[in-house]
Amino acid sequence: MNAHVATTPHAINDEALVRSARTVIATEAAAIRALEPRVGPEFVEACRLIMACAGRVVVTGMGKSGHVARKIAATLASTGTPAFFVHPGEASHGDLGMILPQDVVLALSNSGETDEVLFILPVIKRQGIPLIAITGNAHSSLADQADVHLDASIAAEACPLGLAPTASTTAALVMGDALAIALLEARGFTSEDFARSHPAGSLGRRLLLHISDIMHTGEGIPAVPPNASLTQALMEMTRKHLGMTAVIDSNRRLLGVFTDGDLRRALDDDGVDLRGATVAELMTRGPKTIGTDKLAIEAAQLMEKHQIHALLVVNDDQQVVGALNIHDLLRARVV
Repeated sequence: MNAHVATTPHAINDEALVRSARTVIATEAAAIRALEPRVGPEFVEACRLIMACAGRVVVTGMGKSGHVARKIAATLASTGTPAFFVHPGEASHGDLGMILPQDVVLALSNSGETDEVLFILPVIKRQGIPLIAITGNAHSSLADQADVHLDASIAAEACPLGLAPTASTTAALVMGDALAIALLEARGFTSEDFARSHPAGSLGRRLLLHISDIMHTGEGIPAVPPNASLTQALMEMTRKHLGMTAVIDSNRRLLGVFTDGDLRRALDDDGVDLRGATVAELMTRGPKTIGTDKLAIEAAQLMEKHQIHALLVVNDDQQVVGALNIHDLLRARVV
């Protein structure tokens, strides 16, 4: 049966809760600061082993260290270093076959004496696979057997009982992040590279989605000739639902654009003959346009800068090949 400690609401001390939280933060912050001077030749050697790796970085750890190891593997993989997590317990029951001679193993254990991790080391060493260890004990079995040992030791856990892994897991996680980012910079990994591994994320959409992916084309483009009447222009705008229409010549070259704003200005101008005027007399000449090779986020920036809600897409010959509005960007979750 799980132990249960009953606590009545009046027994909770607000100041004690805040004090406890601040102590945890201070303890873990101190553990992180203590890592900085330890980053030296061993860290460089770990980076060089991974950079020279023709396979993947296999990250392993048990318990809370295993949770941290999973996160480090995910961070490495998303920042240009192929990596995956292997559970050390499952490894000794067949998953060792996932680790190949061209890989590098990154093992985490605060004590450096985790049985499940130590049990698989002979197989790893026998294959000549480089082993990097992150531990809190430089004199442990894991540290001794590693080709490179990264010291993530701490002065104390944030847990007042000294039992729950807190500062130790934070220190290991930060050391793993330091590896990932140092490797990212060494590889010249860019935001575009990051986006390619995160195509469904907001950054991926911003850096990978082009105008051509979301624009309306063909019959979906609102367009009228310059001699079209105001009624014809309004009917075209209504059918295409973009709040504007392009005004084009016989070769589909752009002459201007007629928008809801142009309509309001015409209605407010007593000198305009709304029945007899052609759209060419009411349109805006030299409208803002964009090319198909541009990113969707650039369209959003252009709209925001010029306070407009729609854009026509043109080719090098100024022929209208597409159209989009702010709602298309919203649906694509670019803005």
